[in-house]
Amino acid sequence: MEQEIVFRTVIEVLGKPKEHVDAALKGYIDNLEKNNNFSVADKQFAEAQQQNEGLWVTFVELEVKTNSVKHLTGFCFDYMPSVLEIITPQKILFEDVEVSQFLNDLQAKLHAVDMVAKQLQTENNILNRSLGSLLKNYITLILTRQNLTSEQISQLTGVNQDKLEDFLDQLIDEERVDLKEGIYMLKKEVPA
Repeated sequence: MEQEIVFRTVIEVLGKPKEHVDAALKGYIDNLEKNNNFSVADKQFAEAQQQNEGLWVTFVELEVKTNSVKHLTGFCFDYMPSVLEIITPQKILFEDVEVSQFLNDLQAKLHAVDMVAKQLQTENNILNRSLGSLLKNYITLILTRQNLTSEQISQLTGVNQDKLEDFLDQLIDEERVDLKEGIYMLKKEVPA
């Protein structure tokens, strides 16, 4: 069922450098304005603000018109606004076909997100195992040359000392490394 829907929304972009963040947000809005399903009635861009670790954040407040809930739902999926408020109408009527279509679209998007999350989790697990093996080999190599404190090993590996000590504890449990008076040393016979 088609009816005019007017909504306010906020779209945010976070990243670096500042120029990229500004250009990305402008690109989003340019694409939205080219989309025949929407009419941008008002837009107010905020100045990009620097966040921690060199990241920049900016946003735009929009007032947008569309003629169907389906388009509004598509907007939410495509632009992922941080806020959305329907101004008019006060009541929206749905037909059973529209609700079914909405729920099926929602499920399809959720399945796609779930698939990406599972793929990233698998890749992350592989990378963590590989990084663990690399760090184990590097520490073994370092300790074949001389015995060191966790602070010294941290400086050589670039791994945070607290995290490194947890990893060194695992190597002690695996009987690869010994710890005596704060000094880590390679065991004479390292298990295969």
